[in-house]
Amino acid sequence: METGIKSWIFPAAMVLIAVFAPGVGTLHAQEVQPVRVMTLDDVVRTALERSREMEVARLDLADSDQRVREAWASVYPTVNAISNFTRNLEVPTQFLPARIFDPSADPDVLIPLRFGFDNTWYGQLRADQPLFQASAFIGVGAAGRYKALRAEEVRGTAQRIATRARQTYYDVLLSEEALRLHENSVQRIRLTLDETRARQRAGLVSEYDVLRLEVQLANVEPQLLRSRNAAAAARRTLAVELGMEAGEEVRVAGSLAAVRLDADRNDPANRQVVAFTGLDAPETRPLEEIVAVARQQRSDLRQIELVRRLQRTQVRLEQVEYLPRVSLFGTYSLTAQQDGDPAFFGGPAGLRTYGSQVGVQVTMPIFAGFQRPARVEQRQVAVRQTEVQQRLAQVQIENQIRTLLDNAAEARERTAGQRRAVEQAQRGYDIVRRQFREGISSQLEVTDAEMALRESEFNYAEAVHDYLSARARLDEAAGVVPWVDIDMAHSGERSAR
Repeated sequence: METGIKSWIFPAAMVLIAVFAPGVGTLHAQEVQPVRVMTLDDVVRTALERSREMEVARLDLADSDQRVREAWASVYPTVNAISNFTRNLEVPTQFLPARIFDPSADPDVLIPLRFGFDNTWYGQLRADQPLFQASAFIGVGAAGRYKALRAEEVRGTAQRIATRARQTYYDVLLSEEALRLHENSVQRIRLTLDETRARQRAGLVSEYDVLRLEVQLANVEPQLLRSRNAAAAARRTLAVELGMEAGEEVRVAGSLAAVRLDADRNDPANRQVVAFTGLDAPETRPLEEIVAVARQQRSDLRQIELVRRLQRTQVRLEQVEYLPRVSLFGTYSLTAQQDGDPAFFGGPAGLRTYGSQVGVQVTMPIFAGFQRPARVEQRQVAVRQTEVQQRLAQVQIENQIRTLLDNAAEARERTAGQRRAVEQAQRGYDIVRRQFREGISSQLEVTDAEMALRESEFNYAEAVHDYLSARARLDEAAGVVPWVDIDMAHSGERSAR
């Protein structure tokens, strides 16, 4: 019975696979997204091109262009056309003395007269040209300064995005290094566990040694899972920073464990990571020189200065409101009247009159209830506030740069020390492993050596990460950011040098 069932189940299964497998395979191929391996140069450039925050900043700059056009409109002539139609349901009637028409008429006699027609049409074309209007010309200058401020805001946004992309790239490298170390640790523990079990079966070690390694493995495996999740989260954060769509996956080139701060000793990917800097050799430059560069290049300081200039322009804009305005105007008008059914501008039988005028209009402000002096004072207070903020920001520059230089120097020194520690820990682990196989060392010594090696390797990667992050923040603090203030199109050539 079972043989009969199997005889038809297997062919049926093969038929179903043949029918549905091609479609399933095609669907799977459509869903799988290619994984991009990106260098640091690729990441920063892509972030600047695709960042949604950068897109918003560019739209703000485009808006400022239209504000400049709007400001110029105040010095150009304006032309307006006015037209209206009035239908008198009851034509107004006035009573006048009859003697107006007949001198011999009784003075008390009044004659009703109808003034107007059933339909009245009116049209006017008016042109105005400002001859003197100080606020208009100052407003054009203010619009230009506003555009310059927006352009600097775009630059500042680009600096933030580039720096954030760099730091996110370094975070991904660190998370992947932690994952690699935990994978190596699990692999080493499993290898030691297999050897210990073999020795336990041969009666060379006790069951407790095996149990201890099993407990150690059980403690490390959850850490491996957390490291895997942390690495995936870091890559997703980088994908968001790059403006990628959901489902797109990105990998980064380079390895912190293999990074040497001397760029010539690295492979191409790590050489680019080390050489990707905006401020050359900050460790060897005087602090005053870096601070001077920052005062010239920092976007936030430039923005504060542009805001101060814009506010001073606004002060002048309020002050010139005391001056008169002179404009030239000209009008051309047409009036038509008609009884009966309305026809456009009276029709052929309508009564039409024409008129044209030119003139000069002068408007002199005299008193506006102390509104103008109050506005002038408000604008002057805003200028003084900005000047205080400017002085405070300049004072904070030196402290920030000094702190970042100290952080970079400390991380670099820590990197050199941790590099030696990794070499010593690796040598110690190899010695203990060899002695463990020969029965000289204990399993506890192997465990301690493995933990020391894993800790020293991660400490080295963390020191490199901290140094690179400090350099990225230092570039932003000095206002010299790659791909924003420095053309990195030939970064490969620069790295090779």
